[in-house]
Amino acid sequence: MAIFKTILIILVVLITAVLAIAATKPDEFRVQRQINIKAPPEKIFSVLNDFHQFDAWSPWKKLDPAMKLTFSGAEKGKGAIYHWAGNDKAGEGRMEILQSTASSKIVIKLDFIKPFEGNNITEYILQPQADSTTLSWVMYGPSPFISKIMQVFVSMDSLIGKDFEEGLVNLKALIEK
Repeated sequence: MAIFKTILIILVVLITAVLAIAATKPDEFRVQRQINIKAPPEKIFSVLNDFHQFDAWSPWKKLDPAMKLTFSGAEKGKGAIYHWAGNDKAGEGRMEILQSTASSKIVIKLDFIKPFEGNNITEYILQPQADSTTLSWVMYGPSPFISKIMQVFVSMDSLIGKDFEEGLVNLKALIEK
């Protein structure tokens, strides 16, 4: 009986500690990666501004090659919509281009439906250099308490950052070929 009581006390202390640490996490998250691509901003922008080209460089397509895609709204640019529904790894969600500023910035509303609901903003920011373009890929959004609990064990940056890096490398290869 004493062992059971000790285990119970330890569990309560651990759960309390995790909840206390989670409460200190920020209310919003932000993940950002960038890459330099040897191409003018216009060339990169035309790929990013057209959801029909997303799967050619997306780091997530490999999670479910049979993923069902639906395109609606505008053909490209502001108002273009990309909806995906895939297996448990790919999940389900929707992206809509909210802002499309020629060759410099695209703002996308990103809604995850499955396996977890989430509403975030993604931005592509293009900055011309001498003979290339620096592309920044940014995602930010709210961190509800359940997300804060997850962040006690793994950060959003480590969860998403590697995918952003892979996607940027894929995009660079596509653009520079």
